[in-house]
Amino acid sequence: MSGDYTMTTIFGRMALVPNPALQPLSWLVGVWDTTGRHPMLTGMVLHGRTSYEWSEGGAFLTLRSEIDEPGVPDGIAIIGSDDAAGRLFMSYFDERRVSRLYEIAVHDKVMRWWRDAPGFSQRYTYTLADDGQTIHGTGQLCKDGSTWEQDLELVFSRVR
Repeated sequence: MSGDYTMTTIFGRMALVPNPALQPLSWLVGVWDTTGRHPMLTGMVLHGRTSYEWSEGGAFLTLRSEIDEPGVPDGIAIIGSDDAAGRLFMSYFDERRVSRLYEIAVHDKVMRWWRDAPGFSQRYTYTLADDGQTIHGTGQLCKDGSTWEQDLELVFSRVR
């Protein structure tokens, strides 16, 4: 059957299975309305949407986000794992053509992601409220290697 393929041919079908390392992030799956603030956009309340969905049969978790107001880019990320290292990661890309790799840690209903890079380190924490319907997200950035500043802060409300 060599060469008898179409654009809809799916290769690797047997790998379209849930990744057990990502199960601790299952509470993120769904669509969320977002509101928040960014220190560079003084006095502005941001509004947007974020979705998390399983992709490739659950092998990965896909994040898509958009903010209605200008100044915060729309982005997409793929979350995966390295089972040998016991680590989670997020590969991020946005409309500015910025591409970054973040480490992820999850404990109960708290997810942290971070990246340590000269001149622009970032860290962010998501905390799921007890009702399972709200996430509080707080971010920080560091430009000089030692001083952390407030960054994007969001509240996610689950869309039913």
